[in-house]
Amino acid sequence: MRHRSLILLTSVLTTGALTLTACGSRDEGKSGGGDTNAGGTTTVVIGVDAPLTGSLSALGMGIKNSADLAIQIANKNKEVPGVTFKMEALDDQAVPATGKANATKLVGMKDVLGVVGPLNSGVSQSMQADFARANLTQISPANTSPSLSQGDNWGKGEKKRPFPTYFRTATTDVIQGKFAANYLFKDAGKKKVFVVNDKQTYGAGLAAIFSDEFKRLGGQVVGTDSVTVKETDFSSTATKIKGSGADSVYFGGQYPEGGLLSDQIKKAGAKIPTMGGDALYDPEFIKASGESNDGDLATSVGYPIEKLPNAKKFIEDYKAAGYKEAYSAYGGYSYDAVWSIIQAVKAVVADNGGKVPSDARAKVTQAMAKVSFDGVTGTISYDEFGDTTNKQLTVYTVKNGAWTDLKSETFKD
Repeated sequence: MRHRSLILLTSVLTTGALTLTACGSRDEGKSGGGDTNAGGTTTVVIGVDAPLTGSLSALGMGIKNSADLAIQIANKNKEVPGVTFKMEALDDQAVPATGKANATKLVGMKDVLGVVGPLNSGVSQSMQADFARANLTQISPANTSPSLSQGDNWGKGEKKRPFPTYFRTATTDVIQGKFAANYLFKDAGKKKVFVVNDKQTYGAGLAAIFSDEFKRLGGQVVGTDSVTVKETDFSSTATKIKGSGADSVYFGGQYPEGGLLSDQIKKAGAKIPTMGGDALYDPEFIKASGESNDGDLATSVGYPIEKLPNAKKFIEDYKAAGYKEAYSAYGGYSYDAVWSIIQAVKAVVADNGGKVPSDARAKVTQAMAKVSFDGVTGTISYDEFGDTTNKQLTVYTVKNGAWTDLKSETFKD
């Protein structure tokens, strides 16, 4: 789901500012925890890549802050005896080329044993190969493109995992797109939808899956169009929608464009709901529209975090930590992603007599496949493709200027 500069951020914990330990080579699988601290513990760095500036920074900062919180809690509780975790957060600004440069940088840091991120599926495509060559675990709290874990031919039933180092805590668009189509057709009673996408990996893929399922159910796609990211004038698309006779709009894209599109559709005289995926489910979608968004819809991965018993402590700890930004849509999934890496490191260290082995990266990737625990967002474990086994989704609507959950369920593809 969520320009040109590379910003290196250091994480500040309650104990003070952290600095990164020395950089190392790109020997495959030969990186391990490096410096030993004064207290006799070994430093293990967890990288974070997300859009920390730019139009999607609301989501990116929620990812970064939640990752930071997980690391604080792990260190406070001495989750892995003999290991102190630190975070290295890099800004990709939702740009694939920047994400690739960040991947190269993280691979070169010998103490990095896992990376959380990125937000955008398109950015992830530029990073996966670099991480795989270095045996460095990557786990995204937000990527939903099926091809990242199941290969380009997944739609033909030919599923093949491209990179053994790739994992995610968010479910895929195969699930999300079908869930959205079922809700819009069966629950909302909409039969004629106009489909728009932003031509990006996430948006175009989600829109295609939604369209196929909507038509399979008996609905009609009365028109299609595409918009360009960072454009603001969608009046021509809005006019097409008004003239199509559509009773609803499905937008495969992100909240900056989605909010403006919804606004301009309504200004064109089409008083119909706009629906989209998890990249619309953010307060910024509502803020982007001058017209009332009441009735607009979005699906998002998981159940409402505020209603999950396991998330209560996460929410309390996040507030207590005093972060300026909200944890946003992917905060809980980011926390669980970091905790997965920590649990993998814990298993590897335990199997090596309490020490971080020299081939820790490869060992951590192997251990990730066996990770299982009760996390913030539910039971955390991974299937043979590195995809989460937690396939819960929720549909939300805008009511009185705020997102409100309507329906949650575990969906099967």
